[in-house]
Amino acid sequence: MKIKLNSCSRLALVAATAAGLVLGGDAFAQPTRVEEGPPKGTSSMAGVGQKPRKADQTPTPAPGAKAGTTTAQLSAQDKNFMMSAAKGGAMEVHMGQMAAQQGQSAEVKKLGGQMAAAHTKANSQLMALANARGVKLDTRHKMDKMSGANFDQQWLAQMEKDHMQMISEFQAEAKNGSDPELKSWAAKMVPTLQAHLKQVKAAQGKMTAKKS
Repeated sequence: MKIKLNSCSRLALVAATAAGLVLGGDAFAQPTRVEEGPPKGTSSMAGVGQKPRKADQTPTPAPGAKAGTTTAQLSAQDKNFMMSAAKGGAMEVHMGQMAAQQGQSAEVKKLGGQMAAAHTKANSQLMALANARGVKLDTRHKMDKMSGANFDQQWLAQMEKDHMQMISEFQAEAKNGSDPELKSWAAKMVPTLQAHLKQVKAAQGKMTAKKS
């Protein structure tokens, strides 16, 4: 009887041990849980609802200004050029209109009309560039009065002086300006200004030939 009890005890012990091994194996078989970090390219500090950092924010351009082009980004040369070109352009329109009305020769009248039309177009282009950059142009200017028997000579002399100065300013902007669009516009205007100067000198030459 004692032997039978010992055998039963041994069987119970073996069964318990086997059950423990099975449970232990299941425990070891559980997968290890890994905490995932924030997605690549994001900061662990960027929680939900957190405001973006200033460095990540894109500044909003001023009303009427093109993205990436503001008054603050224009160089001093660009600003000065725009102001000077606006005044000079407005004066050339008035000078052209004056010649078309008061010119003594048909050539000066015709040249005056061409000057007025060309500079009116150029002024509109410059105004569009200025508006896109939030720049307000002042077109007020002083213009010498011309009249009398020497009107044509006075007008042509003034046109020669003005266009030589404008050509120099436009060439400088086309070469050394900072704003790409403004530089391009100045470069495209140089041939037109040079053509005007050539016409003025040709008219002066004809007048000189008539006097001699």
